[in-house]
Amino acid sequence: MIAAQEKALTHLVNRIGNLNAGPRRIGRLVAHDAGMMEVTGFDYPIGFGGTIRTADGKAIKAEIAGFRGSRALMIPLESDGSVRNGARVEPDMQSSMAQVGDGLLGRVIGPMGEPLDGAGPIMSDRDWPLAGKRSNVLNRGRVTTPIDLGVRAINGLLTAGYGQRIAIAAGSGVGKSVLIGQIIANADVDVAVVGLIGERGREVSDFVETKLDGPMRGRTVTVAVPADYSPVLRLRAAARATAIAEHFRSEGKRVLLIIDSLTRIAHAQREIGLSMGEPPTMKGYPPSALALIPRLIERAGNDKASGGSITALYTVLADGGDMEDPVVDTARAIVDGHIILSRLLSEQGIFPAIDVGKSLSRVAADIIDDEHRTAQTNFRRLWSAYEENRDLLLMGAYRQGSDPAIDEAVARHDDLLEYVRQGSRDAVSMEDSVTALQHGFGQRGNEA
Repeated sequence: MIAAQEKALTHLVNRIGNLNAGPRRIGRLVAHDAGMMEVTGFDYPIGFGGTIRTADGKAIKAEIAGFRGSRALMIPLESDGSVRNGARVEPDMQSSMAQVGDGLLGRVIGPMGEPLDGAGPIMSDRDWPLAGKRSNVLNRGRVTTPIDLGVRAINGLLTAGYGQRIAIAAGSGVGKSVLIGQIIANADVDVAVVGLIGERGREVSDFVETKLDGPMRGRTVTVAVPADYSPVLRLRAAARATAIAEHFRSEGKRVLLIIDSLTRIAHAQREIGLSMGEPPTMKGYPPSALALIPRLIERAGNDKASGGSITALYTVLADGGDMEDPVVDTARAIVDGHIILSRLLSEQGIFPAIDVGKSLSRVAADIIDDEHRTAQTNFRRLWSAYEENRDLLLMGAYRQGSDPAIDEAVARHDDLLEYVRQGSRDAVSMEDSVTALQHGFGQRGNEA
């Protein structure tokens, strides 16, 4: 233990020595408008940090987000203090690397890698680029092996595989966080990395104390940044969580990456883009906000070289329940599957409130056998027949015997809901999920 701490300390000293090499340029604040600061004489690259001295002697950290002529455009990482024109801006030597390694397991850290759990400093001597390591696209392996997520409806009807990227989309208060907690507790993985981006401060502590109270806690890394933090910090937290997952994948481990939520990441980039003068396009989102989504999602997946995988779940908050929201639509177009949660099912007390007809796993056909596929098809056929004729049934306009498919869907509607329904603390294995589906909705189930 002592040797590991000495090694981490030596690594930190070497990093500081390397960062302090070269001339130290001091800038001056000359403009501050709409959360964007313009600094002269600060010749550093994008992503570099600085410290702005306020009138009352305090320091505000900021990061370079772009340039306007010879001036650096900086975004503060914390609430503005009493800054004044001509304030001194000192280089902060912030690293573009994320601290990674086994020392993070079981820890809760902030967007800059600082420990939040009061368990002392992070002991690790390894780094990974926040922006990830670009590799040949052919090094990404195919999704070929099913993953057990412990949720019957997902295992049986929306079968996922190791290395798959899945979007969980829903309006507010429909059960996304509860479903995520259930998946973390029961997923068959080696390591879980959770990014809580833009959450309420109360929800962060609630998540750690209730969702991570089982055996997975010691194998989970949590990166948290509340909603009232700077948009730059929210983006850094998402990049840090992904970088930590990439490191564990490079070691050949099966990693579960959960980002909650992708919408708040897009909101953070929207704030930055609009401050820098980008034109708003769809529903007020500038191009950079929507372009960020595929760049983040594409970092997950399988790695042929190491044999490791990142199975990623991204929650997407549909503003106003609109499933055609630009963020929902962009995410749905790039991921390998999407799970839509229905407010109607949630109001009926169905958990998880998965709308099977609107949800899809794009890799399921490649990783399940024919008998399983037949049962999935039969289940979807009955679900769709009922949903498409729901209004007629509720109004009493449908007469029994008019359509055998609708008659069967009505007769088996309770069976459909019972298969989807599962307690939030219950776990159902992949084998049991598939067996129940084939028994109830396979060829033999239909004959019965």
